[in-house]
Amino acid sequence: MNLGLVVYGSLSERSGGFRYDRKLVEGLRKRGHSVEIIGFPWESYRRCLLHNFSRRRRSRLSGFDVLLEDHLCHPSLVRTNREIDAPIVAVVHHLRSDEPRAAWKNRGYRAIERDYFRHLDGVICNSETTRQSVFDLLDSQERSDLKAAVAYPAGDRFERFVPVLSIGREFEGTLRLVFLGNVVPRKGLHVLLGGLSSVSGNWHLTVIGAKTDGKYATRVRRLRDELGLREKVSFAGRLPDEAVAGQLARSHVLAVPSLYEGFGLVYLEGMAFGLPAIATTAGGAREIVSDGDDGFLLPPDDPSAIADAVRTLRDDRRRLAQMSISARERYERQPGWNEATESAERLLREIYQDRRVPPEQ
Repeated sequence: MNLGLVVYGSLSERSGGFRYDRKLVEGLRKRGHSVEIIGFPWESYRRCLLHNFSRRRRSRLSGFDVLLEDHLCHPSLVRTNREIDAPIVAVVHHLRSDEPRAAWKNRGYRAIERDYFRHLDGVICNSETTRQSVFDLLDSQERSDLKAAVAYPAGDRFERFVPVLSIGREFEGTLRLVFLGNVVPRKGLHVLLGGLSSVSGNWHLTVIGAKTDGKYATRVRRLRDELGLREKVSFAGRLPDEAVAGQLARSHVLAVPSLYEGFGLVYLEGMAFGLPAIATTAGGAREIVSDGDDGFLLPPDDPSAIADAVRTLRDDRRRLAQMSISARERYERQPGWNEATESAERLLREIYQDRRVPPEQ
């Protein structure tokens, strides 16, 4: 099939969503499909809505057997899609309207996202949680008309480093926690700092991630200092993969208490190194983390629950060691990118064949 994929910027971005898109493209190309990347400028949400009036951008979306779109681009395409002659399939990581913000704002985003999904032929979702979120926006007839596949991502970003940086580690001494992700409010770093501020004893948190939101990054650094955590919390910034892998190999616990995750690929990436996860019940982390076994599933925005989980691991190193083993075992059970590509390809072929078959007279 001759496929197009619409993304903001390019596939060189390093977030989990862009990595997911890259791996799907690689897999589809290996299976003989042509995939052209169509980059749209990444601007404010309001400015992206204006992209719908650009004939030049619209002209770049024609001539494909199936047009794939990263759902992140939905404001740029919500009206444009009505004029596209090819079947359209969105790759969905999580809904913008599922992110925590003022209710009136999310009502507006929900209306736009619903309009966007109503004019698609299919969706490829990174989790069952994300698929359900999409279907919750639609009425029964719209759900019946929209074909969907769940293509779970693999968490193998650092797999090539694991044999060298063995997951075996000492569990005594300083409890080493690591936060990995873009420094944005949705990832819950401010909640994590609030929880850790009430935990005494020997622990240290390393924060790894790009300052995607400059104001928020400044806010959490100031919060660290106000809470008296300067000696216990260090900010490493954005690191190359090998350096991230080294930090994960030296750590005991991955702590990313997100306010919402469509899936939570980062938890699997930590589990590759045997790191139990501190995650929340908001979103798809429940499809990865088993509470009390390979991590903790806590209520979102609950510093006291975070403090309790950290104290448990600080005081019971035997349990920490067992949870580390369980975390690695959970990682090894995760389907690979080949299975994800198979699910996506199956849906694309079905939609392509349906469009080719003329309707009965």
